[in-house]
Amino acid sequence: MTHWRRRRIGTLALALTAICFVGPGAAQSPAPASGQHPDFQGIWNSATATPLERPAQLKDKEFFTPEEAMDWERRAAARRQDPKPEAAARTFASYNALFYETGTKLLKTLRTSIITDPPDGKIPALTPPAAAEKRRRMELLNHPQGAEDLGLQDQCIIFPTAVAPMRPYIYNSNYQIIQTAHEVMINVEMAHDTRIIRLDRDSHLAPNVRLWLGDSIGRWEADTLVVDTANFNDGGGFFGEAGGMFGSDKNLHVVERFSLLDADTLLYRFEVDDPTAFVRPWKGELTLSRSDGPIFEYACHEGNYALIDLLNGARVAERSEPAAKE
Repeated sequence: MTHWRRRRIGTLALALTAICFVGPGAAQSPAPASGQHPDFQGIWNSATATPLERPAQLKDKEFFTPEEAMDWERRAAARRQDPKPEAAARTFASYNALFYETGTKLLKTLRTSIITDPPDGKIPALTPPAAAEKRRRMELLNHPQGAEDLGLQDQCIIFPTAVAPMRPYIYNSNYQIIQTAHEVMINVEMAHDTRIIRLDRDSHLAPNVRLWLGDSIGRWEADTLVVDTANFNDGGGFFGEAGGMFGSDKNLHVVERFSLLDADTLLYRFEVDDPTAFVRPWKGELTLSRSDGPIFEYACHEGNYALIDLLNGARVAERSEPAAKE
C-alpha cells in the first residue's frame, strides 16, 4: 500500500471517529486522555423546580427543610399537570404545561433560589444606563419594525441557556459534555449551540475578537474545572423576555466552576461581573442530573414562524391604532 493511500485511509478513519465522537452516543466516549481529572462526559439536565430568584414569601430563607422541599416539589408536579396555559409576560397566552419541562425537583442542595449572592437571592439591579436601554429594547419588542428589534432568541441567533452562565429554561435544558485533555465541549440543546472551553491556553483572545458565546478558557483546581469567559459581543446582546439576565455586552465576565457532587450530579457554580449592566457582581449555583439523552437537534430557523408572525402582528396593530384613537 502506498504512503498516500495509507494517509488517505488514516484521515478517513479519523473523520469517522470524530463523527461518532460528537453523535448521540458521545456520552459513552472515552475518558479524558490525562486520566487524572474527573470525567464530566455525558448528558446533563438542569431543569429544576428551584426558582432563579428567591420568591418574596421565602424572604431570607436560604435553604428548604426536607419537609418544605417535599411540599414544594409536590406543588411543582401538580403545576405540570395543569391544562391551563402558562401566564405570559405579554397579553397573549403561551403553551400549556404539557409542552414545558420546568422541572419538579429542587436542587440537591435544597437552596431556595439559584442566585446565592446577594444574600437576598435576587439578581442585582441594572445600572441606570442598562435600565434605560432595557426599557428602550422592550418598547421595540412590543412594536418591532424589523427582525433586529426582537430578542436574540426570537431571531434564532443565540439563547440565554447557551451563554455563560448557563441557566435552566422552560424546556430543552440539556447539555452534552465531551472532554479531552485539551478542551471541553458543551453541546447546548437550546438552541443547538456549542461552547469550546480551551484547556491549553491561559489568556483570552485579542480584545477585538468578539463572540456570541464569549471566549472560554479553563483550568483545573484539584477536582474542579474553573472556566473563565470573556470577549462577548458588544451591543445587541438582548434576550428579550427569555428571563434571567438582561443580556450581554463587551464587559461581561463570567467564572464558572464544574465539579461532581456525586456520580449522577454535576455541581455548577458561577460568578457574574458586568459593571456596564449590574450595580454589583452576583453568584449562583445549580445541580444538574445525569440524563440518558440523546440530545436532538433544535432547528430553530427551520420552524421560526413566530418571527414572521410577530412582525405581521405589529403591522396589524399599527393599522388598528388610528381607528382605536377615533
